[in-house]
Amino acid sequence: MECSQSLFDSASVCLDATRPAAKLALTRRHAEAFAAGEVTLVGADSVVKPIGEPGRPSKPHLVAPRNLAQRGLGSIEGRAALVHAVAHIEFNAINLAWDAVYRFRGMPEAYYRDWVMVADDEARHFGLVEARLNELGFCYGDFDAHNGLWEMAEKTAHSCVERMALVPRVLEARGLDVTPGMIARLRSVGDNDTAEIFALILREEVAHVAAGSRWFAWGCEQRGLDPETTFDTLLKHHLPQGIKGPFNTDARLRAGFSHTELGRLHELAA
Repeated sequence: MECSQSLFDSASVCLDATRPAAKLALTRRHAEAFAAGEVTLVGADSVVKPIGEPGRPSKPHLVAPRNLAQRGLGSIEGRAALVHAVAHIEFNAINLAWDAVYRFRGMPEAYYRDWVMVADDEARHFGLVEARLNELGFCYGDFDAHNGLWEMAEKTAHSCVERMALVPRVLEARGLDVTPGMIARLRSVGDNDTAEIFALILREEVAHVAAGSRWFAWGCEQRGLDPETTFDTLLKHHLPQGIKGPFNTDARLRAGFSHTELGRLHELAA
């Protein structure tokens, strides 16, 4: 395989890919190479580029969340819009995982193994969701989308602790909360094919959020910070408007949230 020997170069190559098919293929290739020991952590002292826009296609057109059209699931177009929204989340999640690899240097090897695994999983998820979108007669880019996940990545580019707290444990963890309801709604209109894909993603996303919990706690320990207090402080600073509930308590506990943190989330959502 022709690829760089540096994992950080691999991450950069995957981040820069604009076409979804290329990003998926590169992610699979570099994840396999890292697992095989063909790509290593050499070059950790190389210059880290300031965060910018990741590689992505010219569509979907990005708009403010309030400007996204609301559609019911009673029509094929309505279901396709929901599938497209999830596809966009998964595509962003590939970039987020690779940026977590690329940007934060000097972490334990297990950290990089976790986030390469997450990137590989998210690429597989995107492939499944995109294929379902195509079955419904639509393509990725046919609907507008928002850029909230990447905007938070930009705000936390200076700190791995903040990134782990606010991207996996807040924005991506939201998927643990809302996906069960989406699955139930899809089943109620007879779309079991989409529901099964979402159920698979839900099961695997618990481990992704857990990786965020694990490395958030590790980063706090290295800095002598209390994780629960730090998480609360970061929520207040970055999300002064509060956080939406309800919360999937069982999934969040399995993903590394403490009962104290969950109690605080409930308070902030009240």
